[in-house]
Amino acid sequence: MTAARIDHAVSSGTFSLDGETHQVDNNIWVVGDDTECVVIDAPHSVEDIMAVVGERTVKAILLTHAHDDHSRVAPALRERVVAPIMLHPDDRPLWELTHSDELWDLDLADGTEVAVAGTTLRVLHTPGHAPGAVCFYAPELGCVFTGDTLFQGGPGATGRSFSDEDLIVRSIRAQLFALPDDTVVHTGHGDDTSVGAEKAALG
Repeated sequence: MTAARIDHAVSSGTFSLDGETHQVDNNIWVVGDDTECVVIDAPHSVEDIMAVVGERTVKAILLTHAHDDHSRVAPALRERVVAPIMLHPDDRPLWELTHSDELWDLDLADGTEVAVAGTTLRVLHTPGHAPGAVCFYAPELGCVFTGDTLFQGGPGATGRSFSDEDLIVRSIRAQLFALPDDTVVHTGHGDDTSVGAEKAALG
């Protein structure tokens, strides 16, 4: 029986790309136990993230993709908690839009496994919203963290640079719809959903 749990908060700030800036609320997801954890995405505020982390040891900062509202404070968080930033290398062009003078630490790839607090997160490469977009599947917790790949109501946005509508749908069908229908989907913005609900909606 795993001792890992999921802690959650919301952080508010901006998202900027292609000359447009929008106010957004981002979910902060922290997976771990009372001793150690991983942080999924690093949106607007280190303090918002640390309020969820508390005194725990952070083993890694896992980025679903490199849009600025998901990665902006990753370097500052890395300095604060002394943990590696992990990102899929296909998102380097997006990362460099926000972080031109520093890189992440470890590359993610499809099938990469990250262990924390007796549970495992498996990387699913799901390009479309961004070239290096990934989801983190936690089978023992019955959930998947989808970033901006899949939301309650369908696929993430693909109307901006480095995105591809056909590709995101293929990614969702191949990677996410292969998971059990009752898998809870923890999204990058907004409410949870389930694989089964979104499979039925997308058809």
